[in-house]
Amino acid sequence: MISPLVTIVALCHNHAPYLREALDSILAQDYAPLEVWLVDNGSHDESPAILQEYAQQHPSWYLLLLPENVGNCRAFNQAFFRSQGEFVVDFATDDVLLPQRISQQVALFQSLPPDYGMVYSNCELLTEAGQPLGLHHQPDGHGGLVPRPASGWVFAEVLGRFFISTPTMLMRRATLLALGGYDETLSYEDFDFWVRASRDWRFQYQDAVTTRKRKHLRSMSAQVTRAHDPYLASTVRVCAKALALCRTPTERQVLAARLRYELRHALRRRQLAAAREVAGLLRQVARRGPVDYALTLLAYLPLGR
Repeated sequence: MISPLVTIVALCHNHAPYLREALDSILAQDYAPLEVWLVDNGSHDESPAILQEYAQQHPSWYLLLLPENVGNCRAFNQAFFRSQGEFVVDFATDDVLLPQRISQQVALFQSLPPDYGMVYSNCELLTEAGQPLGLHHQPDGHGGLVPRPASGWVFAEVLGRFFISTPTMLMRRATLLALGGYDETLSYEDFDFWVRASRDWRFQYQDAVTTRKRKHLRSMSAQVTRAHDPYLASTVRVCAKALALCRTPTERQVLAARLRYELRHALRRRQLAAAREVAGLLRQVARRGPVDYALTLLAYLPLGR
């Protein structure tokens, strides 16, 4: 069987302290053929020089140095639409690929029907300094994992809870093309990809640790807990897309629960415009109760009350 070409889009923004380890992990892959795109998204540290060094040492690699930060979605798309791989990895260059990452995931993909659009796996979490923090999917002591992985048709699952470790994803090129790539109007990509892709494509979990993910104080998971969540507006937009994609009462119920969570989150962050948008979506999805009405009223109070 001919091995399919896999594209790795290595996205960098001020990753100089971690960049060599990340790029060396590409070189350590036991899989071929690979197409590697090095993309610097407007870094202000030594990252562009390091990327140029690796590109010179490996002439088959492609180098794209963006003069300013255009956002992850647009930066990824600029490489993706020029690439050729049948499967694609969106690789943040502060993370690390384990040597069998690509070979394991490609082998799984080749065993699945063609309507599977993405496979994902477990990962080891690291501090900024590289110290282990445990696994993304932790054993629950009863033979399962927390968060519980889901496979197959997972549209309702991705609406309702976070369980996919984004850095572990291997995406089918045809799936990304069907979506038009990442939505460049959004500030982050994974939730939107999960929602839109899972409507028409199946996902598959692989019970293996394939990646090391570095957790930063400035990461998305840290940002959403701060007074101003810069990702909330994008989350609301994805929820609006999800509403248009819902087909069953169960899916609408799951989306309603998600919207109630986001409404509370927006109010806690005092982002009233976002809270009003969420309240409007909730009104379209479900019959509202007294708590829903009360929270909606809070969204229309003057800021500071």
